[in-house]
Amino acid sequence: MNYSEIGKNIKELRKTIGLTQGDLADGICTQALISRIEKGDIYPSATVLYEISQKLGVDINYFFEIGTTPRLDYVKEVERQLKIARRKLKYEDMMEIVRIEEKNSLFKLNKKNLQLLYWHKGIYQYENDNDMNSSLKTLNQAMLLTANNSKAWSEREIEIFLTIGAIQFNENHLNNALDIYSKIRFYLKKNPYLQDITIMTRLFYNISRVYTRLENYNESILYCKKGISWCIKNENMSLLAQLHYQIGYNYERQSNFKDSLIHLKQAQLIFKLQSDDKYKKFIENKIEVLEKK
Repeated sequence: MNYSEIGKNIKELRKTIGLTQGDLADGICTQALISRIEKGDIYPSATVLYEISQKLGVDINYFFEIGTTPRLDYVKEVERQLKIARRKLKYEDMMEIVRIEEKNSLFKLNKKNLQLLYWHKGIYQYENDNDMNSSLKTLNQAMLLTANNSKAWSEREIEIFLTIGAIQFNENHLNNALDIYSKIRFYLKKNPYLQDITIMTRLFYNISRVYTRLENYNESILYCKKGISWCIKNENMSLLAQLHYQIGYNYERQSNFKDSLIHLKQAQLIFKLQSDDKYKKFIENKIEVLEKK
């Protein structure tokens, strides 16, 4: 048995979930003993190794390279599954993942990972339970886990604020929504290199929707065009059809049916290219009505 490998595995998992040697040792043994185990100087007793495995959220067999072996990309996989459930509006599936992972040390002992669960729990509370107050409380708790006014926001923190802004919009708290989106734009200037470029598209689209509801149609069109330019620049079609539809709707509200039709037909074409039939009949009917006008 190579006990130095056990120590390396313990150290690697400990760092993955963000624990210090002292955190891991708490309630189990001394920090000095953890240090010696990780260096491979000694091997832990069965009881200590079991307690370490429980705190690290893995099966004890992991350390002997048999049985259950957690992948270091496990958190990424959970994040991917939550994203799929969120985008497909499968909120019960999303919450079931949250309930399971809340018991996992990889999440409950790491603030960044726990934030991921709180974010999706907040979405569930609003979309499924229709509980705005509980949702906003959970989302704010998620932000407090990592937010720091002295640094730029992470993409996760921006995503959470986008969620809060969407809730304010849905509740018709339009000025609150605009304030939130203004803060997001400020922090995006500090973090210009986005891994998920759709964040900017969604921000422009969300702002445009607020201005439409405020009946400031020209401002809404301006932000839609910013969103379209961003999509073209980054060669990404996410929300491109919706942005064209939003412009068309704004022109319709201004009784500019000619320009409205141009953008509605653009939206129709893009939806067709994306094989997205969700709005097919709706847009076809709207185009038919406007052509008569």
